[in-house]
Amino acid sequence: MAEHEHVRVAVIGSGFGGLGAAVRLRREGVTDFVVLERAGSVGGTWRDNSYPGCACDVPSHLYSFSFAPHPDWPRTFSGQEHIRAYLEHVTDVFGLRPHLRFDSEVKMMTWNGAKLRWDIETSSGSLSADVVVSATGPLSDPRIPEVPGLDSFPGKVFHSARWDHDYDLRGKRVAMVGTGASAIQIVPAIQPEVGHLTLFQRTPPWVLPRVDRAITGPERALHRALPFTAKARRGLLWGIRELQVQAFTKHPDELGFVEQLAKRNMGRAIKDPALRAELTPDYRIGCKRILLSSEYYPALARPNVDVVASGLSEIRGSNVVAADGSEAEVDAIIFGTGFHVTDMPIAERVVGAEGKTLAETWKGGMEALRGASAAGFPNWLTIIGPNTGLGNSSMILMIESQLNYMADFLRQLDVLGGRAALDARPGAVAAWNRRVQERMRRTVWNTGGCTSWYLDPSGRNTTIWPGTTTEFRRATRRVDLAEYELLRVPAASAAEVGA
Repeated sequence: MAEHEHVRVAVIGSGFGGLGAAVRLRREGVTDFVVLERAGSVGGTWRDNSYPGCACDVPSHLYSFSFAPHPDWPRTFSGQEHIRAYLEHVTDVFGLRPHLRFDSEVKMMTWNGAKLRWDIETSSGSLSADVVVSATGPLSDPRIPEVPGLDSFPGKVFHSARWDHDYDLRGKRVAMVGTGASAIQIVPAIQPEVGHLTLFQRTPPWVLPRVDRAITGPERALHRALPFTAKARRGLLWGIRELQVQAFTKHPDELGFVEQLAKRNMGRAIKDPALRAELTPDYRIGCKRILLSSEYYPALARPNVDVVASGLSEIRGSNVVAADGSEAEVDAIIFGTGFHVTDMPIAERVVGAEGKTLAETWKGGMEALRGASAAGFPNWLTIIGPNTGLGNSSMILMIESQLNYMADFLRQLDVLGGRAALDARPGAVAAWNRRVQERMRRTVWNTGGCTSWYLDPSGRNTTIWPGTTTEFRRATRRVDLAEYELLRVPAASAAEVGA
């Protein structure tokens, strides 16, 4: 970086959110921007998660940008390698590489009220920006629980999002900790090669079949020749999911039929009544993320797999000990224990107008106006912010809605002219959050009887959007200036403001 580089916009992260922001900026005529990426390539969570069996649980044609359709998806549910290749393709097609700054982890972002800009310190140097778009995403920083004795474990330890491809699992005794979306893909992928697999299950998930297949050559040829057919396919997938939202948000009791489908999926592979009882959740389906796999249960029924229906309690030498007292000697421990979602580490590195970090501001729970703007943090927007997650559809739809909001935010600054900043009014943030939380009260995520990663330590759901993607798109179509305070550089110091 230059000795002091100043840009109109600094985008943090190069996953779907960051690359989408970069494309939208160029389409809006904004070319004075950089994308700061801590790693050495684009891809975000689809770069970091390269574990065996890693794939998306949203259909391929819905898990892509509407402005960058991909007619050549090889499968109805794409694997990690295909999604990462798609993001590399988007980077090249839209000419984003000149804007990328790899190996540039953000160490601190501090609001400079005198100059109305963000001063940014990165691992590769410093710069400043008029506007920051934070697209670090909630699934970027792995969470490993504090387990007594872990530091002294003599074997191999890693998180699913930091897979050690140099470690050979063949014939090893492996402990898999967790039964979330990553674990149910890892278990069937490694079960045939490990010597023995011990699965630590704190809470069983609801698992539906994953109806995956190869997309045929004629199908792909049709989508290439007649792009409207791919668009229609995407629209059908989207529409089905929009119709499902009512059951999740207003009528959770209607999900009983789906529970029966999940139980039948289990019953086909798990014949042991005792194991079936351990694998059957005691909460309403949808309360936790519904998982898709047609291979998970068959893998658990294999003779070299043990299910421990209890969380990992401690480690004694090479022995992993469950909360129920059972033990197993293992060579490796794999943690599929999720991410820092409601306590995103980036929040500790953002210092706002009052000198407080975003983490301090969000100490009582994350909240942001329309999922994008936090009070006291002018000209700072987040992609996949508080209460923008989905339980049944594609996050790309939500990202594109937030990109609409970002684009209008920048337009409003241009219309206002001069050195200007917009800071979300605390009352507007609070009013938005009250409406979101009021709608959340009836949803399956709050009433389903489970404890999920959607909830923060106080039990508040600060992660999920309690409505349709259509509703969110309407809510983020335009920036309402009445919800913001306009900041100007004092006239006396305006002449001093510059790059």
